[in-house]
Amino acid sequence: MRITVTVDGARYTDEVEPRTLLVHYLREQVGKVGTVVGCDTSNCGACTVHLDGQSVKSCSVLAVQADGREVTTVEGLARDGELHPVQKAFSTNHALQCGFCTPGMIMQSIDLLSENPDPDEQAVREGLEGNLCRCTGYQNIVRAVQDAASEMRPGAGPEAERVGETTGAATTAGVRGGARS
Repeated sequence: MRITVTVDGARYTDEVEPRTLLVHYLREQVGKVGTVVGCDTSNCGACTVHLDGQSVKSCSVLAVQADGREVTTVEGLARDGELHPVQKAFSTNHALQCGFCTPGMIMQSIDLLSENPDPDEQAVREGLEGNLCRCTGYQNIVRAVQDAASEMRPGAGPEAERVGETTGAATTAGVRGGARS
């Protein structure tokens, strides 16, 4: 089946098997390996991406369901060489250890902050409850989300406008196998 998907600002048209999961399409056909395969059962959240601005676990979405839609991966967040405020906050607050869950945590955190720009600790924990981390104990993750929220609030500077923004910078897609347009 032929699909056309915009991923991190670049448009891709590819042939996919109807049963191909979005996570596998992103990694294997588009080359977005920052989106990781965790449990393959939608329990861990490591594969979280944004689909039309909403976080989804890409291991529970078929690639054909993304046809005609926009996908943002963790790789599409940085702009002009600058990390997204949530990415910066995760680094600054040491909100990762092995880093395996980090892409999904970051994507879910951005979605959380688009819905609640000033979450308290409980709201952050509830907003991230579908994303698992086996290393950190979550305290630094919660701190990172709250720090990013304070950076992204209206009036906090140029990064404030990025709450809820999901489309990565436009890039030119190379031609590999399937047609690209």
